[in-house]
Amino acid sequence: MPKVTEEYIASKKKRITDAAYALCLQKTVSTVTMQDIIDRTGLSQGGIYRFYKDIDEIFADMIRQMRERVSIKGKIDEILEQKDELPPRMITDRLFAMLADFMESELMGIEKIDFELSVLAMNRPDRIEKIMGGLPEAGNMEYLTLRTMAYFKEQMERGRIRPRVNAEELLAFISSAYGGIQMTCIVNNCYRHERNPLAALYQPRSLLKILAQTVNELIGAGEARI
Repeated sequence: MPKVTEEYIASKKKRITDAAYALCLQKTVSTVTMQDIIDRTGLSQGGIYRFYKDIDEIFADMIRQMRERVSIKGKIDEILEQKDELPPRMITDRLFAMLADFMESELMGIEKIDFELSVLAMNRPDRIEKIMGGLPEAGNMEYLTLRTMAYFKEQMERGRIRPRVNAEELLAFISSAYGGIQMTCIVNNCYRHERNPLAALYQPRSLLKILAQTVNELIGAGEARI
C-alpha cells in the first residue's frame, strides 16, 4: 500500500471540516448530521470515520480552524498598545468599532455558528464540553475579556477612569450585552423573513456604538483626568 502522507491526511480532514462549516451556514449547528457531511464531501462513511470518530470531533477541528482563519487578537493588541497615548474613551470607541467590523463581516458565518453553539450548550452541555474542551487556546472573545480586564484594572489604578462598578462586574455586563446584540442581529438578519419595523436598528454597528457610549459612562471616561 502507498504511504499516506501528513499532507494527504490534512487535505482530507480539511475537506471534511470545510463541508461541516458550509453545512453550519445552511442549517443550524444542532441539525447538521454525519450523513449530511458524508453527502457533502462525497466520501464514504468509512472515509469519514477514518479521520474523525464522531461529528463533535469534526466540529472541534472546524472551530480550531475558524479561530486560526479569523482572529482579532492582533487588532485587540494594537488598540490596547495605544492606551498611554489615547484617552480611555477613544480606546473604548476603537475596540467597539473593531468588534462592529468583525460582527458585520462574520454575522452569517462565525458569529452565527458561535450563537448556535451557545444554544446547543444550553440543551446539550455534554456535547459542548466535547467540542470546546480540547481547544488549545482562547477564542476571540475570551482573549478580549482577559486583555480588557487587565486594561480596566490598570486604568483604575492610574486614576484615568473612575468606574461606577468593579472590573469584574463591568466585564460581565459587556459580555452579556455583546451576547444580546449578537443574538438580536443574528435572529433578525439570519432567521426572520418577515419585515420588522425595527430591522434597520438591529444592526451590529449601531448597537455596538450605543454599547460603547454606555461603557464610557460606566467607566467615567468623560470625567477622568487624562
